[in-house]
Amino acid sequence: MKRFAATTIILLISASGATGQETPQAYVGAEIIPITGPVISDGVLVVHQGKIVAVGSAEATTVPADAERVDVAGKVIMPGLVDTHSHVGSGWGGDSSAPIQPDCRVLDSINVRDAGLQKAQAGGLTTLNVMPGSGHLLSGQTIYIKLRDGKTIDGLAIQDDDGNVLGGMKMANGTNSQRDPPFPGTRAKSAALVREQFVKALDYRRKIKQAGDDPTKLPDRDLAMEGLLEVLDGKRIVHFHTHRQDDILTAIRLSKEFGFRVVLHHVSEGWKVADEIAEAGVPCSIIIVDSPGGKIEAKDLLFKTGAILEKAGVLTAYHTDDGITDSRLFFRSAALGVRAGMSREKALHALTLAGAKMLDLQDRIGSLETGKDADFIILSGDPLSAYTKVLQTYVEGEKVFDRSDPKDRLLAVGGYGASEDQQTHMCCYENGEAR
Repeated sequence: MKRFAATTIILLISASGATGQETPQAYVGAEIIPITGPVISDGVLVVHQGKIVAVGSAEATTVPADAERVDVAGKVIMPGLVDTHSHVGSGWGGDSSAPIQPDCRVLDSINVRDAGLQKAQAGGLTTLNVMPGSGHLLSGQTIYIKLRDGKTIDGLAIQDDDGNVLGGMKMANGTNSQRDPPFPGTRAKSAALVREQFVKALDYRRKIKQAGDDPTKLPDRDLAMEGLLEVLDGKRIVHFHTHRQDDILTAIRLSKEFGFRVVLHHVSEGWKVADEIAEAGVPCSIIIVDSPGGKIEAKDLLFKTGAILEKAGVLTAYHTDDGITDSRLFFRSAALGVRAGMSREKALHALTLAGAKMLDLQDRIGSLETGKDADFIILSGDPLSAYTKVLQTYVEGEKVFDRSDPKDRLLAVGGYGASEDQQTHMCCYENGEAR
């Protein structure tokens, strides 16, 4: 009974916090990295009701009289990190019945109590594109989520003004999707099967148009075709897993042929065709791994891919592909990119605003600007230093990670209980410590 009562109190506090922020919060004295402008050495960030209401230097920024001041002198504030390619929550998409399954939604299979989501908060991540795997030519619909402390997927999902859950479409080529029939056995057959399905979708749209206002003439509803039409109509961006230079060009060729928007993911050999990628105007979400083994397609992955794409003028973001790269080490990707020649400015842009643009969320997240969501992190020092720690993470003004809290610190550094699903009854802690 006592445990139940304590749990009830905790839940009530959490619920009340979700609708709080009636008083403005002013974070003063930190170095602020807004991403869209120069670094502010003695900065002020004011947030209220989940939004940024002011950001600037101490001299030029007025702090509301009723604001609660938070002294963060000696710390660094920057936008929450955006991961364009994650698998936290163990979401699955299509099964083995077909290589192209656009009707599958990863929304329907994410475990939001997976500790991986909280570990991502510990790494400073605030927005994720959670995707199904790459074992299909098209494995299903992705979902864009905020790392709020929600207990259901509905509490994390990012929605548009009409309440629609936002996400893209996951596609892949190369060896991942090559299997026994009905899956393709060659690269040429892979592209042929994709074309075949998009041609069917175009025919499905033609039949709907011909039916006009007569419902008796409409074709039978086809959820797979509806998903593909959302791609063709630009409502869903294709997030395309691709490694080898020829596969990269095939992905670009398909996007041009059918007119869909695409973000290329991984592009291990993107440095070989950087000019072609730039000419196509296609953005790239890249990954850095210490040991490119595991698949032959990634053997030519280079740390300097980010620098080469930057020089070519390609919009470039980094991603974790968590658990390929741990979300808690996301800053490391940008740091290694800078070591290999990428500019510091573009490397930090690649962790934040570039990813926001690839998800069509640049008006809401990715930089510290007035009117945007109050998604930000407080760091102990330079974001690209190996010695720097994420001290606090905020989503829409609500603190979702605090390294000084023993429970959160456990998630940041690891240890007994750190990988267990979230427990509302707090079974693993006594007096704020793990047991």
